[in-house]
Amino acid sequence: MITEEQVMLLVLKACPSFQKTWDEHLKLYEENLLYLAMGDLTRHIIDLYNENKTEEVLTVFDVVEKFHTDGNDYVKELATIGFLESLQNNADKNAKQFVQYLKPVSLKWWNELNKFWKGEVKFVGQSFN
Repeated sequence: MITEEQVMLLVLKACPSFQKTWDEHLKLYEENLLYLAMGDLTRHIIDLYNENKTEEVLTVFDVVEKFHTDGNDYVKELATIGFLESLQNNADKNAKQFVQYLKPVSLKWWNELNKFWKGEVKFVGQSFN
């Protein structure tokens, strides 16, 4: 099971170009604030995508899927709310371009977030209860 302590190790292995941003994050906050780090990561992924550097984009989405399938409850929620929701918000109207990279479980949660924002469900995960 993937724990909070393993999250950034896996992210940095999948996306070495994020190391500088991660180092700056640690200097600024002096601790591992994973939800803020996921926001930084999504902005980094958007930049990589816009620069046509999609190799790391692909590997990050693989890791996010592993967070959903193999993570503890905190890591699963971080994958959905920390990464996917942040990606939707940071990419704004261009968020749909990232759907092609989503694996099955991540896609399920992506769609659930969309339902939540449309008011079709009262909370993220309601469709699965």
